[in-house]
Amino acid sequence: MTSQEQAKEQRRVDSVVHQITARIKDVTTDYAKARAEMKLVQENYSANTSVNYVELDDRIDTSADLQQQRALASRLIENEQIIKGQLDTFKDLEASPYFGRIDITDPGETGSEKLYIGTASFTNEDQDFLVYDWRAPISSVYYNGTLGDVAYDTPGGQQLTTLKKKRQFLIAKGQIESMFDTNETVGDEMLQHVLGEQNDETMQNIVATIQREQNDIIRDTRSDLLVVQGVAGSGKTSAILQRIAFLLYHSRKELEADQIVLFSPNRLFSHYISDVLPSLGERNMRQVTLAEFLTQRLQGLDVETLFDRYEDEDTVSQKVRDTRDFKESANYMHQVAEYCQHLTPDHFKFNHIYFDGQIFFNKSEIESIYNNLPSLQPADRFLRTKNTLIKRLKYRIGEEAKSKWVNEEIDQLSDEQYHDLLGSKRLHEFQELDAEVAFIARKIVTKRLRVVYDAIYNNYFLDTYSQYADFMDQADLPADVDASIFRASRDDFLQAIEYHKCPLVDTAPLLYLRDILTGGGQNHAMKHLFVDEMQDYTIAQLQYLHHAFPKANMTFLGDSEQALFRDVESPEALLKKLRAAFHVHRPRLLKLNRSYRSTLPITTFAKALLPDGDEIEAFNRPGDLPKVIMRYDFDSAVDALEHQLKTLQATNGMVAVLTKNLAQAHEVYQKLHRNHVDVSLLTDADRSLPKGILVLPIYLAKGLEFDAVVGWDVSATNFADQRMTGTLYTIITRAMHQLVLISIGPVSPLIASERMPKNVMEIEHELT
Repeated sequence: MTSQEQAKEQRRVDSVVHQITARIKDVTTDYAKARAEMKLVQENYSANTSVNYVELDDRIDTSADLQQQRALASRLIENEQIIKGQLDTFKDLEASPYFGRIDITDPGETGSEKLYIGTASFTNEDQDFLVYDWRAPISSVYYNGTLGDVAYDTPGGQQLTTLKKKRQFLIAKGQIESMFDTNETVGDEMLQHVLGEQNDETMQNIVATIQREQNDIIRDTRSDLLVVQGVAGSGKTSAILQRIAFLLYHSRKELEADQIVLFSPNRLFSHYISDVLPSLGERNMRQVTLAEFLTQRLQGLDVETLFDRYEDEDTVSQKVRDTRDFKESANYMHQVAEYCQHLTPDHFKFNHIYFDGQIFFNKSEIESIYNNLPSLQPADRFLRTKNTLIKRLKYRIGEEAKSKWVNEEIDQLSDEQYHDLLGSKRLHEFQELDAEVAFIARKIVTKRLRVVYDAIYNNYFLDTYSQYADFMDQADLPADVDASIFRASRDDFLQAIEYHKCPLVDTAPLLYLRDILTGGGQNHAMKHLFVDEMQDYTIAQLQYLHHAFPKANMTFLGDSEQALFRDVESPEALLKKLRAAFHVHRPRLLKLNRSYRSTLPITTFAKALLPDGDEIEAFNRPGDLPKVIMRYDFDSAVDALEHQLKTLQATNGMVAVLTKNLAQAHEVYQKLHRNHVDVSLLTDADRSLPKGILVLPIYLAKGLEFDAVVGWDVSATNFADQRMTGTLYTIITRAMHQLVLISIGPVSPLIASERMPKNVMEIEHELT
C-alpha cells in the first residue's frame, strides 16, 4: 500500500473523527441536561415522601402526586440511559471509527461506491452514512464476499452487487496503524495482529475479524434449532455473542435483550463475556448457569451441580453410569410425559396444607376435590382443584373475619395502620361503619392466612417427589440398565430429598413431571435460548429447557471433543438426536473447524490427541513447542512448577495452572501461595478473574482462555484412559501463547501413545 494512499485514507479518518468529536460535544451537553432534570425530579420526590400520612385526604393527594413523579422519573431515566448509550458509542468510534471498506458497483451503475464498516453507524448532518454498522445488510458483503459478483440479503429480498475492492484497517486513537487490501474475508495480517495480543480480563468483540463461517452463524434468522459445533478456539462463543447483537439489530422492534437467555458454563465465564454486547451498544441478555436455573426452580433443595458431578466421577461404576445415561435420555423424558398423560386419580400424590403446625386442608379433602372433577387433562384438572381450594380458603377467611380476636385486633389499630389497611378505598365508599369494619377484618385475616394461599398458589399440595418416585416404580428399563441399580437410584433420590438435596440426574425429569401435572413452569416471553458448552448438558436437560422456553428459537454451541469424563459424540449424531427429541422444523448444523486461539505448535499438539484431529485446521501463528515435564514426586513437580511460572510470567499476562479437580487445585495453591503473593485459587463461587497466577480445576476454565497454561499432573495415574481425552484436550486448548504440562511419574498414555508424533512437543525427563 503506497504512503500516498495511506495519507489519503488518514485524511478521511481525521475528517470522520472530527465530526464524531463534535457530536460527542453536543451529546455531552444533552446528557448533562438530562441528568440535571433527573436530579430535580428526585429532589421533588424526596420532599413529597415526607408528607403527613395520617390524614386520609392528604394521603390520597400525596399518593397521586407520587405516582405522577414516579412515571416522570421512569421516563427521564430511560431518556438518560439512551443518551448515555449514544455517548459511549461515539466515544468508541472516536478512537477507531471503522475497520473495513468495500467498493461496490450495483447493476446498471458505472461508478463505484465506497462504504466504510464499523462497530456502529455514523451519519453526518445531511444524514449521509460515513460509517455503516457491521450488522447492516450491505455489510455482509464485507464478511462473505470475495471480489466479483456478490449477493446479499435485505428486508426487501436478495440484492446483487459487484465487489471491486475490500480494504481492512487497524486504527487506534484515530491513527491508521496499518491497512491492506485483501480478497479474503479477513486477511491473515489482521488476524495475526489481533491474535498475537495479550489476553484481557474480559472477552473483546470480534466484529473486525469475523470469518465467513462465523458470519453464517451470526446472520441466521431462519433456523428454529441452530447447532454450532466448533473446535476449541474457533471463535464460536464470540460468534454467538455477535449473533445476539445482530438479532437485536435485525429485530429491533420485536425483540428486547431481556427476551434472550444465555446458559453459561459458570459465573467466571459470565463475567468474561460481560463487556462484548455493551461494546456494541447493546444491553446484555439474561445470563444464568444451569445450577442457578435448577436451584431457582427447585427452591428449598440443595441441587447437585455439574461441578459436584465432576468431583465424584472417578468413584462411579459402569452400571451406575448406565442407569444415569438412561435417566438423562430422551426416552426417559418421553416416559415421564406418557406417565403424566395417563395418570389415574388414585395415583396422584397429595400433601396436607398446614397453618401454624395444624392441618388446614387435609389431603383426603384435596383428593376428594380432584376425584369428583370430570375427566380432563392432568394440568386442567389440577388447575380446577387449585381454584376450588382458593374458593374454600376465601370462604374460611370470611368466617374467620367474624371471630372475636379480629375485632379486638381492629380496636388496637392506630389511625395510620387503619388507613394502610383501607388502601385505595375511601371512607365514603362504605354505606355504613359495619361494612368498613368487615372490610378491615377480611384484610387482617387474609394477611394472616397468606401462607396458606401461597401454599396453594405454589402447588405445595402436590407431593412432587413421591409422584416422581411412583413414576420410577413404573419406568420401562432398557436391557443395559440393571433393575437393582435403578431401584437403588430411586431410594437414593428419596433419601436425598429427606436431607433437602436433589441429585443432578433427577432434576430435569422431576421438573418436567411437575410442570406437566401442574401446567406451570413455562416462560412464553423468551424468544431466543442460547446454551454454551452444550456437550456438558444431557439430552434430558436440553429437552427440559426447550419445554421451559417453548416459544424460543434455540442456538446450542459446543465442542464434543471437550466433553469432560464423557465419550465423544459426532456433531451429525448429536443433531439427529436433538431433532428427534425436539420435533423442530428447521434445524441446522454449522461446524467451525479452524482454530484461532492457540499458536500453531499448541494446536498441532492438541490435534494429535484426537482420533479425528486431522479435521481441525490450525491458524498459522508461530510459537514455542509445548513442554512436557516429568518429575518423580509431588515436591519435585512443585519445584518444576515454580520455575516454569517464573519464566512464563516474564512474557505473559494471564497465567493459569489447570488441574483435574478442586482437591488437586487446593494442593497446588497451598504450595504456591507461600512464595507468590499474586496467586489466586478460583472456585465456582468466583465471578471474576483476578490478576496474577490463577489456580483452578479445568471445569471452571470452560470457555476461557489464558496467555499461558500449566497443566498439572498429566500423569498415567491422573489421566489413565480414553475417557479422559476430552478433559486433557480442554486443558491444552485453554493456552493462547505458551503451554507446559507437568506429570508426577510417567506421563498419560494419551500423550505417550504411538500415535502422538514426537516432534510436536519438548520432553524433559527427571524420573528415577
